[in-house]
Amino acid sequence: MGKAYSLDLRKSIAAYITSGHSCRSAGRVFGVSASTAVRIARAHREGGDVSAKPQGREAGRFGKLAPHRDFLIDIVRAEPDITLAELGNALEDTFGLQVQLSSIHRVLRRAGISYKKRTYCQGA
Repeated sequence: MGKAYSLDLRKSIAAYITSGHSCRSAGRVFGVSASTAVRIARAHREGGDVSAKPQGREAGRFGKLAPHRDFLIDIVRAEPDITLAELGNALEDTFGLQVQLSSIHRVLRRAGISYKKRTYCQGA
């Protein structure tokens, strides 16, 4: 993920544009794209705050599966051999929620649950 421009640079761009220069010229002078200069000018015009917005998701969130995390963990603990496809079907039947199997896998992995092959099964 990219790094945000410094607050000093953002304030300098806003001051340059406020003094009557165009956003395109601000971009050329400060070495940023014209669209970045436009966004900074708009933020300054609308609220006066040119600080960077937070990037990424909140820590510990799992998207639309967050409210159903305990449901998934309970099912896996009750039936350890359940497949991801069966878990997806259970979510769809119970909550009407369709998700990718990789999303279910990520939630279970973050909860410390993983599928391990049994050593006593015969190989192919």
